[in-house]
Amino acid sequence: MRKLAILLAVAAAAVAALSPALSSVSSVSSSVPRSSDSAYQLLQMNLCLSGQAGCYSSSTHRSILDEATGQIADQDPEAVTVNEVCSADAAELARRTGYELSFAAVDYGGLPLPCIDPRGRGVFGIAVLTKGDITTSQEGAFSVQADPEERRWLCATTDGAITVCTAHLSTRNNTSERDANDAECRELERVLARHVSAGTTLFGGDLNRQDPCAPPSMWTTRDTSATQAPGVQHIYGSTSGKEWSTSVAEATYTDHDFLLAAAAGAPAG
Repeated sequence: MRKLAILLAVAAAAVAALSPALSSVSSVSSSVPRSSDSAYQLLQMNLCLSGQAGCYSSSTHRSILDEATGQIADQDPEAVTVNEVCSADAAELARRTGYELSFAAVDYGGLPLPCIDPRGRGVFGIAVLTKGDITTSQEGAFSVQADPEERRWLCATTDGAITVCTAHLSTRNNTSERDANDAECRELERVLARHVSAGTTLFGGDLNRQDPCAPPSMWTTRDTSATQAPGVQHIYGSTSGKEWSTSVAEATYTDHDFLLAAAAGAPAG
């Protein structure tokens, strides 16, 4: 029923957006192969929706949302972590899919960044979507920052006692950015370790680096087979299963592919 509702939501959104969205629905990229023996799946995506970056085009705004919605419908993951998203767009994804939403705004130059082109999409940030009801959420800015775009982490805990976290770390284009990225990585490891000590924890995010930022107690995987920016999106987990599978689906309308990790065994909670 959830998948049917999502597909109907995509169709309704396409009709509302008329021909541009109608063409995008038919060209949604191929889905990540679903693992039938996995107990918990986490989907990571970077949607480049601010309207301020070169990876975004206003003509594909609805197509990005349709493609993301289609991935969630096809994979039916327990949680989705989203980077470079706008608050209203994240809320629409949650409405279309029936997932719970936790959103954290990311400042730019010390102020919230309104999403543009089109306007009216709220502010820029990161998000966690979960099937389970979100009971608590925590967020924070990293203590070391490299540029005007603030880097933050966000963790949401569900009524199933599972915490899902995300973060989007600094780029590594120069020495200052690399130093900041390394410092943010160490801080993220401490944040995740605190949550792991309290219960089952999953993480997904665009870390702009190849090396992991996970505590030793978490398994790690990356989108190394991606055709776009391979290896910079990470998923970690503290689930009890000793095996997990990683799959990547090419994204048509954003500059990062979709990363899915499926952990075997029930979450340890």
